[in-house]
Amino acid sequence: MLNILLLDANSSSSSSMHQIFLIGSIALVFYFFMIRPQHKRQREQKNFLEQLKKGDSLVTIGGIHGNVYSVTDDTVTLDIDNKGAKLTISNGAIAPQQPTKQ
Repeated sequence: MLNILLLDANSSSSSSMHQIFLIGSIALVFYFFMIRPQHKRQREQKNFLEQLKKGDSLVTIGGIHGNVYSVTDDTVTLDIDNKGAKLTISNGAIAPQQPTKQ
């Protein structure tokens, strides 16, 4: 009877170790497939916005093409055509991409 209880105790501790390993593995996979890529995109967005300067060509996430006229901390003013039409947009409306040539 004592042997059966000891065997049952060993199997339950082994089972709990497997559960801890499984939960840890799921957390690790979640980090590498969800959290890490999001941080990478945020860094790319920040670096892209810091490198913007007057005269750069870009496309907004809404598909508007223009040249950068001015840059502030939270907005970018685009020169949409060569006739002087300007559009002020939020930094969040610019996706990190290579500037396009018009």
